[in-house]
Amino acid sequence: MKVDVILGLQWGDEGKGKIVDALAPAYDIIARFQGGPNAGHTIIFNDRKFVLHTVPSGIFRREITNVIGNGVVLDPVTFCKEIDAIIDAGFNPEENLIISGNCHLIMPSHRLLDAISETAMGDQKIGSTLKGIGPTYTDKYARKGLRAGAIEMSDFQLQYNKRKEQHFDYIRLTGTDIAQFRFDGLTFGEYEKLWFEAIEKLKKFKIVATEVFLNNALKNGKQVLAEGAQGTLLDIDFGSYPFVTSSNTTTGGVCTGLGIAPQYVGKVFGIFKAYCTRVGNGPFPTELHDEMGELIRKNGNEFGSTTGRPRRTGWLDLPALRYAVMLNGVTDLVMTKADVLTGLETIQVCSSYKCAGKEYIMPELAIENDCSTVNQPLKGWTDDISKTETLEALPDGLKNYLNFIQMATGIQVTCVSTGPDRTQIIKI
Repeated sequence: MKVDVILGLQWGDEGKGKIVDALAPAYDIIARFQGGPNAGHTIIFNDRKFVLHTVPSGIFRREITNVIGNGVVLDPVTFCKEIDAIIDAGFNPEENLIISGNCHLIMPSHRLLDAISETAMGDQKIGSTLKGIGPTYTDKYARKGLRAGAIEMSDFQLQYNKRKEQHFDYIRLTGTDIAQFRFDGLTFGEYEKLWFEAIEKLKKFKIVATEVFLNNALKNGKQVLAEGAQGTLLDIDFGSYPFVTSSNTTTGGVCTGLGIAPQYVGKVFGIFKAYCTRVGNGPFPTELHDEMGELIRKNGNEFGSTTGRPRRTGWLDLPALRYAVMLNGVTDLVMTKADVLTGLETIQVCSSYKCAGKEYIMPELAIENDCSTVNQPLKGWTDDISKTETLEALPDGLKNYLNFIQMATGIQVTCVSTGPDRTQIIKI
């Protein structure tokens, strides 16, 4: 069997949670392969809204096994808050969720390091979610991280204290007053106490060698869907560096983040919004700073599901989309938030970049910073699509928009989201 992949093609926030939830019934296992609580995957059903930061988006399907892979970094406090919300909704995640013993734990001092780093950078800050993601991955690659499998070891407290003291040694060198920082309104000591309480709850879950579990599942004919977080343009290697996340958000991250060989990768579902958004700093060629940008933000409720920060908005960027399709080997495109553009008479699409008199249809290092966009106007649509169930019933303007994107990328759009609910999706 093959592992299908679902990931974002822009700067994150593409609506991956909803699409994973919608496609989930065709799979036996949903596995997160990278990222951490900086993700915010939103699922809406039965008039309820859930935002998942670490738990895979198949958790509300009782028959599906959900896997937190080794490529994920896990904050026990955030994790337990998610678990409590899932339980309150009438589900029992202990029955269908397993965790890799090799996934790294976000310590309270990692969050402290994150906050100190962003503060020190001033106007040049990355725009971190301040969840401790970067420092945790830093420790992972420096070979001094703390992994989930260690929580049952007799010397776990000793390992924790050793790493915390290393962090504090660095913080003392910066001359930072730790007392000035708060974590969800708590002092460091208060938050640390909460963290250890969450560790005890974490022990109730199955912490196993998920790479063995997944490979055995494939041999036994199980259908697996790998779920990514953030988006391709935030990839640590191929995103708009240094304004990126700390993990590989592309298809390659599936192999290292789950322990699956490349030969087992099957379909790659690439999700993109009908327009673009970005949270935090960094290049955004098609960004709108006018009333249209504000209208898209308002209509799309474009505020970070993890941070609450207003998202920057702009027109669809085809050069960036082509680039993401290339990097990921996308086989199927999925458009979300098409409904947000309903009512616009004209839609602009960036078809290429222009730099030093030369036109580019795909981003290159030479035009990474100083380039202008070449936009192409397309006719919009005014018909409400929220209850539309077939491709044929979509307005002509939207069908033409889909065809234009398919021609520009060479990849077929096989799903279109027409609203936030899990039922508002057209599978083509």
